[in-house]
Amino acid sequence: MVEDALDPASAPAPVPGSLHALVMEQLEEDQAQDIVSIPLEGKSSIADFMVIASGRSTRQVASIAQKLAEIVKKAGHGPVRLEGLPAADWVLLDAGDVVVHLFRPEVRSFYNLERMWAFGDAPPVSGTA
Repeated sequence: MVEDALDPASAPAPVPGSLHALVMEQLEEDQAQDIVSIPLEGKSSIADFMVIASGRSTRQVASIAQKLAEIVKKAGHGPVRLEGLPAADWVLLDAGDVVVHLFRPEVRSFYNLERMWAFGDAPPVSGTA
């Protein structure tokens, strides 16, 4: 299940064919857990979206990250930077307009990026995949 970190009801749906839509679809397909999309456009210059998701193990986190990087490149969305391999407790995938953080659940709860990047008074909302 995919949810927006601010308000799932008001979250804009990913634009079909966009990098954001590709990332979200691929994470769902690869069975990433607790996928959260945080819109950053107009709030930060680092990216338009930050996507946070979990894998069940370091092996799954690494696999999701490597496959996602390949698919983004093949789709023509430019170069992709991966950081955090081979340890794969926390892998950062920087695809320009979309930044993806993939965690093992314990590491994700420790760093709690959703809370850090939530804007406004609304608490972050996590999905369950």
